[in-house]
Order: sequence, then C-alpha cells, then structure tokens
Amino acid sequence: MSERSLKGLFERHFGEPAASIAPLKGDASARRLYRLRTASRTAIGVVGPDDRENRAFLEFSRHFRGCGLPVPEIYAEDLDRGVYLEEDLGDTTLFQFLTANRTEAGLSADVLALYRKVVEILPRFQIEAGRTLNYDVCYPRASFDKQSMMWDLSYFKYYFLRLAKIPFNEQALENDFEWFTEFLLLAERRYFLYRDFQSRNIMIRDGEPFFIDYQGGRRGALQYDLASLLFDAKADLPFEVRDELVERYLDAASRLQPIDRQAFRSQYPGFAYVRIMQAMGAYGLRGFYERKQHFLASIPYAIQNLEYLLRTAALPLELPELTAVWRRLVASSSLRQFGTASLRLTVRIQSFSYQDGVPSDEKGHGGGYVFDCRALPNPGRLAQYTALTGRDETVIAFLQNEPAVGDFLRNVFALIEQTVENYRSRNFTDLMVAFGCTGGQHRSVYCAERLAAHLREKSQVHVEIRHLAQDSGSR
Repeated sequence: MSERSLKGLFERHFGEPAASIAPLKGDASARRLYRLRTASRTAIGVVGPDDRENRAFLEFSRHFRGCGLPVPEIYAEDLDRGVYLEEDLGDTTLFQFLTANRTEAGLSADVLALYRKVVEILPRFQIEAGRTLNYDVCYPRASFDKQSMMWDLSYFKYYFLRLAKIPFNEQALENDFEWFTEFLLLAERRYFLYRDFQSRNIMIRDGEPFFIDYQGGRRGALQYDLASLLFDAKADLPFEVRDELVERYLDAASRLQPIDRQAFRSQYPGFAYVRIMQAMGAYGLRGFYERKQHFLASIPYAIQNLEYLLRTAALPLELPELTAVWRRLVASSSLRQFGTASLRLTVRIQSFSYQDGVPSDEKGHGGGYVFDCRALPNPGRLAQYTALTGRDETVIAFLQNEPAVGDFLRNVFALIEQTVENYRSRNFTDLMVAFGCTGGQHRSVYCAERLAAHLREKSQVHVEIRHLAQDSGSR
C-alpha cells in the first residue's frame, strides 16, 4: 500500500510513472525510504507512520531552503497517507566519505575541507534560520529542556548501564543528574538545536555537504550540535582536529551574532558528555537489547571520547556518582573489545623531581610506570652542566657515553614496547610513563626525551611529553 501511494504521488507530481522503486537502508526510526526512478529523474520516497514527525520534517525543510541552506527540496506530499517525495542527494554520507578517505596521518585534505564547511554552515541553521523557525511543529518536544535531558539520562542509565552491568548507586546518580541538568540549563537555549547533527546525516554530492534528518530539532543551546558532530563515535576524529573545528565554528557563529567564547567553552564539555550518554543509550538498546552488532561496534569509540573528556575537560561542578560511573566505563576492558575498533593509544611521558613528589595519573585510567633515574650517573654534580637540562647537547653527550644509561633505557624500551602492544590489542587509549630524578632537570628529562623519540619512530602511537620540574620553574 505504501509503495503504491509513493508511485501515485510520483506520477501526479512529475507527470510520468516511476519505472522502478527500490527500498533503501533506513535509519533507526520507523520511517521507510525508497528510491523511485525514471529514465531522466530520481526522487526519494518516504513512508512515515508518525504524522507529527512528518510535519516537522516538511516544514523545517521548506524553511531551511528558504534561508538558502543545503537541504533536500520537498517535491510533493500526501500526509493523509503518510508519504512524501524529496530530492535525491545520492548515497554518500560524510561518514562514508571519511571512512574511504582516512589516512594513516589522520584525515585527508578533502575530508578536512568538508568538515570545515560543515561547521561553518551549522551556525546558519542554529542562529540564522533559527530566528524565524516555527517551533510549534517541533517533535517530540519544543525545547531541549530539563525534561528532554532527563529522558536522555534515563535512556543512558537503563539501556546502557543496566544492560552493560555497570554498578551504580541509583539515588546518588539521580541526584547528580539533577545537578548536571541544572548546569546544562545555564547555557542560552534560544537557538535551533538540530538534535542529530552527525556524519551519517550529512550527504556529500559533487563535493558539497547537504543536510538531512533534522525532524527531531527543537530549541536548545549552540554547544549540543557541535558536540554531536565532533564526538560522533565511529567518525573518530583526531582530537587536535576537533579543537581546530571548534575555533572555526566559533568564528562562523561570531559573524552572525556576538559569542561569549569563554562561556561557550566552559559549557561545551557538559553537552559533549550528555550527547555521548544519549548515544550510548542507543547503543545499548539497539546493541545489547536488539542484538544489532553494528551498534555495539560504536562502544569503544564512545569510551575513548569519555576518557578524553575526563582527561582534558573538568566540569565546574561536583558530580561524584556520575563521574564514578564514567570512570567505571573507561576502566572496563570488556567494553573496549566490541567490533573491530582500533583506537589510537596516547603515551603520556613525564619527567619530574622527587623533591616535588611522584606525579599521580589523574587523567588516565590508572595504568603506567614510574622509573627512578637516581641510580644513573648525574651530570648535575658537575659545574659545567648545572644550568643545563637533559635537552642540551652537552648533557645528552655526557649521558650517551655512560653505559649504565644505555642499559637502563634498553630495558625501559623493551618493557614499554611490550605494554604498548598489549594496550593497543585491548583498545586502551592512555598510558603514562614518568621518569624521576633528584631535581627533574638532567637524567629524567633525557630519558623522557629518548623514550618519546623511540616511540615516535617505532610505534604507531600518539606521544605527549611534559617536563614537570621545568614547567614549574623548579630546579
């Protein structure tokens, strides 16, 4: 019946019958999609059982096109039968384009150029088109308000935490949900929130992005959609690229209205967290409950995103139980094993002074090593090296000529290489290695630099290095 309705609508609109109609792979909603063809034209036919969802998509589409935004043209509709026809934007999503053009170094130039275009267009949806949008047709709710947020958090709790058997104190978690939503509600929420702004909902045609699946849009904060795109799990964007895209987005938004960048950045991690939790709820429902394996394959990437946020983005409020839940997720080896994910391991190398104490691994998942370099020959006892560090050529030459230093580093390299191989096989994403000496100036600095150079040459890992005593100005 639905296919016949689509064929009839096609023929009435275009004045010729469709020569073929073929089902397309749909999204997670109840809508069914078809491609209808003649010799000279194509259209996408949609069968939508939810009248409110259909009306939201159709009205939003016409409004966005009227604002000059790249969305599909609506050709015809028959809402009594729950069908409509829209422009055919092809078969290539941004996610597919990204997957086909990923390089060992990260993103290809073409992919990066597309992401830059996407984040520059996004504020036009949110701010420019959002000013005159009819929010009365929003479905299922007119605003990403407290109720919407609590729905998403409950979705995460019951469909992911419960099904993944992650322990939590329910009352304490509910208390944190209350505080967390109050924090999110501090952000200005008068903009259009696309809701599902991610790489699978962006089509690429003739090298340009087009946007679909915004029928769940509503009023909300600017940060949510950007977090949806940049923390899109399996897209697995390099974190340094995400940082660049945030700046590009803010530049584009600032051309449309004044933006308080400091406020935006302080609230942005909270929206990244809530988006990740919403997505994990979907992975749990579709994966654990409905047994759809491709949803489970996204879990390791979501865990990686949580780990990154815990390491780099402290929230300005205390959420003890929710933070404990996030840390339990990050510490779970089993959740990292789903699918064929191969996550990038970051090795964080530090040098330090024992006079300042041994550094704790506050940003990772608790794995790592601390090596004591105080048993090695100490150039700091010689006057000509006192003002130098382990990065200066004369100190390097001194330590390279000491057999004990070479033996020490060979053992360190072997142990770290073994750990790196194991961590990568288990999709761990963080390893801390710290070298300490008396002043944190010569031996520890030299060993940290040598390990960093060795790993960059021998292993496909991301290396970060810090010299804590040098950073603090202590000697």
